[in-house]
Formats: sequence, structure tokens, C-alpha cells
Amino acid sequence: MADNEIDYGPLTGLIGTWQGDKGLDVAPEPDGKEESPYFETITFTPIGDVTNAEEQVLVGLRYHQTVSRKSNNKVFHDQCGYWMWDQATGTISHSLLIPRAVGVIAGGVAKAEAGSSVVTFEVKAGLHNPDWTIVQQPFMRDKAKTVAFNAKFMVDGDTLTYSETTVLDIYGKKFQHTDGNTLKRVS
Repeated sequence: MADNEIDYGPLTGLIGTWQGDKGLDVAPEPDGKEESPYFETITFTPIGDVTNAEEQVLVGLRYHQTVSRKSNNKVFHDQCGYWMWDQATGTISHSLLIPRAVGVIAGGVAKAEAGSSVVTFEVKAGLHNPDWTIVQQPFMRDKAKTVAFNAKFMVDGDTLTYSETTVLDIYGKKFQHTDGNTLKRVS
């Protein structure tokens, strides 16, 4: 199917390049937590449709996210993955990889607010969830295990707001590593 004929459904509003400088990363440290204000760029690129086992048809966006600390302008987080939509079931899946050799496949739904242009995406994954799960290399599993992931993205025209919580088992305790930002579409 030609890309201009593809219905990206609720994913349509994500397409483009977004930038934001209001981010806050709250990460674990051995003696508590570290708060890092950040700026970032996220680019969502349409990839067309994908057919699985001649039954399921997904449409998707590839994305790349680069996050830099405001304090020193250095990149401290790089992430890539896919947002996919299954029109038949209404399911949204969000797969992501980070360079620490951790992968997440989260699932959920997209909801459009009645009478407005706002679309909200909510996805979740858990270490022992048989459908939406987390995989990680042995060092991370043993030293900084990711046990849950929750994300909420809200698109309102050219504004994208998100919040993410990654639950980690690190330094002998559970920690909620959070990120959130508001971005504007720049192209």
C-alpha cells in the first residue's frame, strides 16, 4: 500500500520532529535520587504497514529520541523504537531499546477526547507480564533490574506532553525513575 494511502489512525498526530526543553529526569543514586533538567528531540517517521502471519495488519512509526542535560549539553539518553497500531483491536504497542541493553514492549490503547483534537496514549509493560514485557542483559538484570514501565503521551495539535515511570530494583530497593516533558512540533 502506498504510504499516502495508509491510515495511521491515532498515530497520525505523532508524525514529525518534536523538540522540548522542559524535561525533568529523576534517576536513582546510591544515596537517594538525582534530578536532571533536560532538553530533547524526538522524530517519528512513518514506516507503512506490516502484516503478521497473513492475519494481523499493523501500521507504525519508527522513532528516535535524543535527550541532553541542560547543565552541560551532553547527551545522557538515546532511545529508538516503534509505535504500532492494530486497527482491528485498537491496540497500541510501543517497543523501545536503550543502549544499556534493555528492551521494552509495552501495550495499551489510544483515546481521543470527545470534541477536541487531544489523543492520549497509555502503555504498560512488566517483567512478568506475558503479553507486554521487559528484557535486559544479565548485568542490568542483576544490578539495576527494570521491573515495570508505564508511559502516557498526550498529543494536542502541535504539542506533545509525556510522562514515563520505569520501576527499577537498584541499590537494594525499588525506585521509580521518572521522565516527563512538553514538546512542540518543529517539522
